[in-house]
Amino acid sequence: MASAAEVRRRKPTTETEDEIPVAASASSSEAEEIISDAAKKLVAAKPKKKSKKVEEDEYDRWDIALDIVRVVTFLFFASCGLSYLVSGGESFFWGMSDPPKVLKVDWWKAQFKGPIYLTPAELSLYDGTDPTKPIYLAINWTIYDVSANPRTYGPGGSYHYFAGCDAARAYVTGCFAEDRTPDMRGVEEMYLPLDDPEVDRHWSRAELKALKTKEREDALKKVHDGLKHWVDFFANSPKYNKVGYVKKPKDWPGMEPMRPLCESAAKNRKARKVPGKEDKPE
Repeated sequence: MASAAEVRRRKPTTETEDEIPVAASASSSEAEEIISDAAKKLVAAKPKKKSKKVEEDEYDRWDIALDIVRVVTFLFFASCGLSYLVSGGESFFWGMSDPPKVLKVDWWKAQFKGPIYLTPAELSLYDGTDPTKPIYLAINWTIYDVSANPRTYGPGGSYHYFAGCDAARAYVTGCFAEDRTPDMRGVEEMYLPLDDPEVDRHWSRAELKALKTKEREDALKKVHDGLKHWVDFFANSPKYNKVGYVKKPKDWPGMEPMRPLCESAAKNRKARKVPGKEDKPE
């Protein structure tokens, strides 16, 4: 009859215990070594799982790549749309024949460099006759670089009279050759009617005086508006950059005599009209 120890040895064991041979006679240290080896085999047999940190790193790299693609795509379409708006529908890719001044390197250089100050004599050296110098013109004491249009403002150009000087007067009178000066005194006369005794007798002396005052006010406003048109033209032009100012001579115009109205401006003056009468066609 089997002893109690043999019965316990033959008793079925669990799956884990079957894989771990246990010798009754083995010492405690040997048993621990056998159990350790078996445990290592069980761990090695289990499928390895990626750590949470590795999974997060892989997700972050993929997410960052998608974000980069989204940003680049957005910037591309935004650039195309902005180019279309700035160019007035001319180009989606900044290929403009006449880009605005903010897209020109020279304009940015001028902003960082600051305004220049030239005397009228110094300004005259920038009239386009020297190819090593830019072409400058001034209007109302403000200097603009018009080098972008040498055919117009350079030698032989239709507006070469304006280069190298402040010809504010000529912009209003239209006398390019004669009025290359900023002196605007007397320009309003081109808008004043001529005195005619036969016509003027229709008003009393007081009425005629008040009428002449009103006529001069209106004429001065027309001169102002005419000059302002060209001042605004250059100030808002995408081609021409403001580079500085003309040094106004001390006490200018001083004792200089007032210029007479040029011939082409003077010939357009007409006599006053009699109140209630209109010009009849001949």
